[in-house]
Amino acid sequence: MKEERALKKKSKIELSAVILAAGSSERFCGDKLSANIGGVSVLERTLSVFEESPEVDEIILVARSAHINEVKEITSKMKLTKLEKIVAGGNTRQQSAYIGLEATSPTSKYIAIHDAARCLVTPEIIRAVLCDAKRSRAAAAAHHVTDTVKYANIRGYIQNTINRDFVWLVSTPQIFLTNLYRAAAYTAVKDGFEGTDDCSLAERLGFEVRLTEVGADNIKITFQDDILRAEEILRRRENKPSICEGG
Repeated sequence: MKEERALKKKSKIELSAVILAAGSSERFCGDKLSANIGGVSVLERTLSVFEESPEVDEIILVARSAHINEVKEITSKMKLTKLEKIVAGGNTRQQSAYIGLEATSPTSKYIAIHDAARCLVTPEIIRAVLCDAKRSRAAAAAHHVTDTVKYANIRGYIQNTINRDFVWLVSTPQIFLTNLYRAAAYTAVKDGFEGTDDCSLAERLGFEVRLTEVGADNIKITFQDDILRAEEILRRRENKPSICEGG
């Protein structure tokens, strides 16, 4: 195993995965990454998927500084072969992503930024987003909305109806050419810009980001009720292969 990792370090890294696990979990009212889903914690599920993905060459885990020792204990039991570093995150998600970027291999060609709380991601989703990123230099997992979308004013009154054909809900992973993401992240720091996701850093520099339809099951664990939703999705998956599809 050590020989295998040593050989990998000498070769070029195609895809580095930065897993963001440094959030406060305030809305969950507890540590959501240690929450149990089908006998496995949220963090372990996410890491296992990236470990199993043939597209991923290295994993950088960004955790809260107060939880570093706890996270190291969890990952040591998992025997992850692709986990290269566990680093302490920043005060914001964007700062944590920047720290993760700095910890990736200098030979990394593509970088995937992923929220650890999206534990229902699959190797198929990672592959689909990477495929689009290779065509377009940047891509993000997303899902086309099916509901009617309204734009309202500050008082909650409808201003107009938005054409839902052009509306997407964006999730992670978001995958970029590493040099493109580095330029976007560095410029954001220099300009003092704080985006709501990683795509927004690339967008403001004029880079086009391709949206990859991955379906509605790639949910983020945010509230306690999301545990029940995740368990239902896993039960459905047991009866059919994991797929990336629209609808």
